Amino acid sequence: MPISPNQCALVAVFASNVRRRRLDLGLSQEQLAELAGVHRTYVGMLERSEKNVTIYNIERIAQALDVDPELLLRKSS
Repeated sequence: MPISPNQCALVAVFASNVRRRRLDLGLSQEQLAELAGVHRTYVGMLERSEKNVTIYNIERIAQALDVDPELLLRKSS
């Protein structure tokens, strides 16, 4: 049975890491969206764990945030 993105722990980890890194860089959601080539509402939905991100977009967002994609999927300790 499929689960919604907001019920998946890895989606929440990704959301938290994207938001933290974006804020650390002083970027708005709109600025990050522009850098990553995605829609601004998509960034908000990702950060709220409302959307399941694709591998393709993980890479695009990681590049925009200047981090390795794996770091966005790693639980912070």
